[in-house]
Amino acid sequence: MANLTLVVGNKNYSSWSLRPWLAIREAGIAFEEIVIPLYRAESKAALLRHSPAGKVPVLRHGERVVWDSLAIIEYLAETLPAAGLWPEDPAARALARSVSAEMHAGFAALRGAMSMNLRDQPPRPERSGAVSADIERVSAIWRDCRARFGDGGPFLFGAFSAADAMYAPVATRFRTYRVGLDPISQAYADAVLALPSFREWEAAALQEPWVITKYSNPAASNT
Repeated sequence: MANLTLVVGNKNYSSWSLRPWLAIREAGIAFEEIVIPLYRAESKAALLRHSPAGKVPVLRHGERVVWDSLAIIEYLAETLPAAGLWPEDPAARALARSVSAEMHAGFAALRGAMSMNLRDQPPRPERSGAVSADIERVSAIWRDCRARFGDGGPFLFGAFSAADAMYAPVATRFRTYRVGLDPISQAYADAVLALPSFREWEAAALQEPWVITKYSNPAASNT
């Protein structure tokens, strides 16, 4: 796929950027990458040069501009169906889209209390009932997908799919904030974090010079 560029934010913090980046990498699609540091004086203007939404991620394909993680993944799946970003089985594909949309629209308590941070280990937040409910719902989704469609691989639907890209940042959050998981959920999270593509992203995150203070534990930062 020619002339494909993905614009992402800080790899240490930008969970929404990680999702399509991981999907593209796992699909073996060649692309160029632009990283725009977030929450800086120049960030908004830089983002608006790529997308009218002024947010990351943004996919540019020639003259086409697609923003929003799930929209980018759907665009890639339609444009390059051989990449197999969604399961082939109709029932599995329907479930994969449903849980991906739930991730996209929900889990506000979890995201608010446990921001993605690959470099630091912030203190464990006091866990509210809403955060605990989000954690249990995520674990229930993982267990259900693995039980119903997980044969043939370690991911939610056996082979890696867009659903795994959508939930990958949650796996990092559970590790960062030391959330205890049931064995099935822990094995799944470990499989996501062991992906060579994720390790490539993480290695770049660890080398970034930028710190977003409100998402960091400055005493733990190596920058």
